[in-house]
Amino acid sequence: MPTLNPGSGVLDQVSQALIRSFTSSTRSHLENRVAQKQKLFQADNDLPVHLKGGGMDNILYRLTMTLTLGGTAYCLYCLGWASFPHKK
Repeated sequence: MPTLNPGSGVLDQVSQALIRSFTSSTRSHLENRVAQKQKLFQADNDLPVHLKGGGMDNILYRLTMTLTLGGTAYCLYCLGWASFPHKK
């Protein structure tokens, strides 16, 4: 059974196989949309940046704020509950 010593070459073969599996020519088929996104987010339309992406950004923002505020309230509740003595 081969060992994974740094000088054995097995590690080099594994890393090359991983690199080959993550790189392919399919990336060239993707369209570069950076310029479009820059125009969208740099537009002077008096919207906050977290809402310039559209409806999905609005949903994600509201979900994130709801979870954050809910988690903060629950944390404060647990701290309050733990700070008072309990009956045994």
